[in-house]
Amino acid sequence: MKLRSKKTLLPLVKLLLVSKKVTVSLLIGSAILSASAQAELGYPEKEELTFGFIKLTDMAPFAIAYEKGYFEDEGLYVTLEAQANWKVLLDRVIDGQLDGAHMLAGQPLGATIGYGTKAHIITAFSMDLNGNGITVSNDVWAQMKKNIPNDVDGKPIHPISASALKPVIESYKEKGKRFNMGMVFPVSTHNYELRYWLAAGGINPGYYSPKNGDISGQINADAYLSVTPPPQMPATMEAGTISGYCVGEPWNQQAVFKGIGVPVITDYEIWKNNPEKVFGVSSEWAKKYPNTHIHVVKALIRASKWLDENNNANRPEAVNILARSEYVGADEKVIANSMTGTFEYEKGDKREIPDFNVFFRHNATYPYYSDAIWYLTQMRRWGQIPEAKSDDWYMKTAKEVYRPDIYQKAAESLIEDGIMAASEFPDFAKEDGFKAPQSEFIDGVTYDGKQPNAYLNSFKIGLKGGDQI
Repeated sequence: MKLRSKKTLLPLVKLLLVSKKVTVSLLIGSAILSASAQAELGYPEKEELTFGFIKLTDMAPFAIAYEKGYFEDEGLYVTLEAQANWKVLLDRVIDGQLDGAHMLAGQPLGATIGYGTKAHIITAFSMDLNGNGITVSNDVWAQMKKNIPNDVDGKPIHPISASALKPVIESYKEKGKRFNMGMVFPVSTHNYELRYWLAAGGINPGYYSPKNGDISGQINADAYLSVTPPPQMPATMEAGTISGYCVGEPWNQQAVFKGIGVPVITDYEIWKNNPEKVFGVSSEWAKKYPNTHIHVVKALIRASKWLDENNNANRPEAVNILARSEYVGADEKVIANSMTGTFEYEKGDKREIPDFNVFFRHNATYPYYSDAIWYLTQMRRWGQIPEAKSDDWYMKTAKEVYRPDIYQKAAESLIEDGIMAASEFPDFAKEDGFKAPQSEFIDGVTYDGKQPNAYLNSFKIGLKGGDQI
């Protein structure tokens, strides 16, 4: 289903822009905001836009910017279209059918370096932090539980290491069976998080060898990962095609509600406050419509703030919106299970995770170069980048794709408009695009975005240095 904004305020907005001599005394609501938004930036070069998304809860900034009128405040009239899968979504951005899209953080990077379809895609806006989980079937969980210590209440101690899964995979091997798991796309956060978790537990998730024509990612694998679209994950596992998967919400909680599987770990526990989705556009589009791009980012920043403000007070309303068929189209209770600060593992084992979904806190919307470089290191680790690259290459590539300069213009405009405060953003005078070294990974390894090769050298499993497949 398509959602299209109405253009009821357009004539009034144009009136304000065309003539400084005209005084309009009866302006209300979004018309006032829209006029202010144009004053410094100029009117968007393109007013009618179509954005694509996948039916996941982290598309929420799109839905809120639409429903709360933030797009229209910026003089934008937006159509939102759900897409069949991540490849279709990316292809439609590349060929211009979509002006932009809710993308996997690795998609702009993968496309720009030519892994898969080659195209220069950029991002000036990070849509969220965290929000994913790894779920296994009931049968696999029953076998894993034997290897997991319990707390005083008899509940499994979290985070759960993949070492608890290793004996299960070994039993599959002894029976001549493959242990299959699903992830959503080769350059998805889910692929890299699942691989990270498995490798941290001593399980090899396999390698890619694009130079040799092997893009399966299953070379030398202990666990065999393959692509499954997010909404199809629960049914594919229930059918026995896969024994587990890594996906965003609500599809982990769906397994709990249907009684077919158990989420064993969240990505918050694999890498605390990891970047997840981005708003992606083609470089050509960004050059052609620079003002439009900034106005879009402004609207999305406001939507993200709304989602997190007052300690997530707006989340119940957001759940109601996302449950509609034109957005995520899942049961409200399923969406609320993770969107409102909790996460249910085994049925009845619901725990507090206030930051499971973060849209604005912790500078979630800022496109850090260090986030981009982490994804590039994982592409190298698993062979999607087949040869060694210098630290300078990682930096150069990150700067080609991640555009904090555009984000800064949007943020400064919101500050000038009086809509947001400077304290709500990074200190742009000091910000260099790199987070401080991060150590809150499940394996305790420290990541410093300024030293990507040293980071790769720290792993026992994975390519490093001059290694090739």
